Amino acid sequence: CLATLIIMLVGDTYTLINYVSFINYLCYGVTIIGLIVLRWKKPKIFRPIKVNLLIPITYLAFWAFLLIFSLYSEPVVCGVGLIIILTGVPVFFLGVYWRNKPKCVNRLIESMTCWGQKLCFVVYPQCGSVEEE
Repeated sequence: CLATLIIMLVGDTYTLINYVSFINYLCYGVTIIGLIVLRWKKPKIFRPIKVNLLIPITYLAFWAFLLIFSLYSEPVVCGVGLIIILTGVPVFFLGVYWRNKPKCVNRLIESMTCWGQKLCFVVYPQCGSVEEE
């Protein structure tokens, strides 16, 4: 979010749309690759909707064309898009992967989550530590 705010203050909206569209197409393609890998490695797990593999493979062919064309035509925009994605890596390691965080860090994360829930009206805020209950 911070990177997006900075880009909006510095750049124009057209550039921001280009960054986001590249990121979206990249994430869609990775999701479809994950679908194919799971169908190949774990064919027996329950799937509420089963799709013929020809559809995701065809989608991946078009996806690869669009991604390669984007990388060729606007490499700087694609590079900035990748940098925006990579800004989430430290957040993942600090928030999810690091299990034995100090209590002050957990309290900070909980208060930021509660503040975000109240600000966006997305979920009924459950402020307060889970450990207290």
